[in-house]
Amino acid sequence: MKMMKLPRLYPILDTAALAARGMAVERAAEAMLESGAGILQLRHKGHWSRGLYEEAQRVAGRCAEEGALLIVDDRADFALLLGAGLHVGQDDLPPREARRLMGPDAVVGFSSHNPPQLREAGGEPVNYVALGPIFRTMSKQNPDPVVGLEQLRECRALVEQPLVAIGGITRQNAAEVLAAGADAVAVIADLLPEPCTAKSLRERVEEWQRLVRK
Repeated sequence: MKMMKLPRLYPILDTAALAARGMAVERAAEAMLESGAGILQLRHKGHWSRGLYEEAQRVAGRCAEEGALLIVDDRADFALLLGAGLHVGQDDLPPREARRLMGPDAVVGFSSHNPPQLREAGGEPVNYVALGPIFRTMSKQNPDPVVGLEQLRECRALVEQPLVAIGGITRQNAAEVLAAGADAVAVIADLLPEPCTAKSLRERVEEWQRLVRK
């Protein structure tokens, strides 16, 4: 399994957050790709309808055209069908089983929420590890305890894989998170402007791209 270099910005296409802004997943993905996103995670916590799957197929096709990596959250079956990578959490398919299903070449990521989980994640056959929530977040109903910047600094040394920080990350605090050792920042809410249009979303992602390149 090869070590990967992650883009500094890791946008998450959260279907619930997008629906709340009146933005279709495919339209949001298109805007993000046009703004230079090198990776997109499709996160859907409910039932995968046929319509969502067909939309995800089109997103996967656009990612392939743009040379961007598509990651599916939780669902190995849909990740395989879409030719995408997979991200699993602490309560999902164990990373070794995920790797067995996905094969040696697929990108597999794994979530952690504290130093013991992060140490364990470092020994798993995964390409990158996520840690969070770094700050208080509204994207989960029952979030884990906040990690904070100091613990993020301490955690950086616990894994060799790239480390993705997630949870409550905004344009105002992203520079601190990257300075504390994160290789990438995963963002949901602060990527979505109000009102959320294709144009405003492109501009917001471009703003993020400038920020993480500093």
